[in-house]
Amino acid sequence: MIKGRKVTILGTGNVGSTIAYTLALKELASEVVLVDINEEKAEGEAMDIIQGARFIAPMKIYSGSYSDANDSDIVIYTLGMPRKAGMTRLDLVNVNVDIFRGVVGEVMQHAPEAVHLVVSNPVDVLTYAVTKLSGLPTGRVIGSGTLLDTSRLRAILSNRTGRSYVNIHAYVLGEHGDTSFIPWSMASIFGVKAADCMDAKYPGQNWRTEVLDDVRKAGARVIAGKGATYFAIAMSVCEICKDIFTNSKVIVSVSSMLNGQYGIDDVCLSLPFAVGAQGIADCLYARFTPEEEEHLRASADALKAVCHEIKF
Repeated sequence: MIKGRKVTILGTGNVGSTIAYTLALKELASEVVLVDINEEKAEGEAMDIIQGARFIAPMKIYSGSYSDANDSDIVIYTLGMPRKAGMTRLDLVNVNVDIFRGVVGEVMQHAPEAVHLVVSNPVDVLTYAVTKLSGLPTGRVIGSGTLLDTSRLRAILSNRTGRSYVNIHAYVLGEHGDTSFIPWSMASIFGVKAADCMDAKYPGQNWRTEVLDDVRKAGARVIAGKGATYFAIAMSVCEICKDIFTNSKVIVSVSSMLNGQYGIDDVCLSLPFAVGAQGIADCLYARFTPEEEEHLRASADALKAVCHEIKF
């Protein structure tokens, strides 16, 4: 059994339970606690996973209460109202912030030293809320941000170019939502500019707009087809957990509070952050084009307009 890798997951809906299942399959955690207002549901999810114990590394997984979060290394927030077809992530803000008000104080009594990882939507706003409500150092609160959007982008570019996603380095930054943007100046395929590859394959076409539109609508299309998204987000969240547990300092597009980066502060959004044992280790300062920096500021302004209406 791996020691000292305890994760508490708040919320055992599709996302929370799939994260627990993926943590078990990847053998990343030694102990996983599932907490939900529906105690029966949490217990059932824990039982369903642990009954497959024969096929995974030894671990503890059980349902519990906030007090069982004691000594957690990571607390994952997946609770709240899920986004439904036709809703934007920002439509959820008022309901979910109210839910978080009652949860964060409880969690802080038992897991004040944990890295707090926010997955619930609207993720940037709720990352901001957890940062403010907890009083934690900003780096100890991470939102899953645009890490999933980045994975979606690479899958789309792989499909369009016929190149393996392993060789594609491209990112989605800003809000996990309608103001996200792709810094094409940073995108490459095995060292070749991704824009050059796309221009060669789609001459004269407005492929930049098409790709960004595909990325932004990817989640909504999954929701329209199956009612919810949870497989890919669970995989991305488990990658963040791995980075924390291994202190890898891998640079990923996740959300955290900005403190002057690019002249922006008091808002959470995704930039190239290095993630390690204590959460956000530092930010890689990319040299954006003037247009890309304009997109970043537009994203920050849109999120600030929402966050600054919330009273803490």
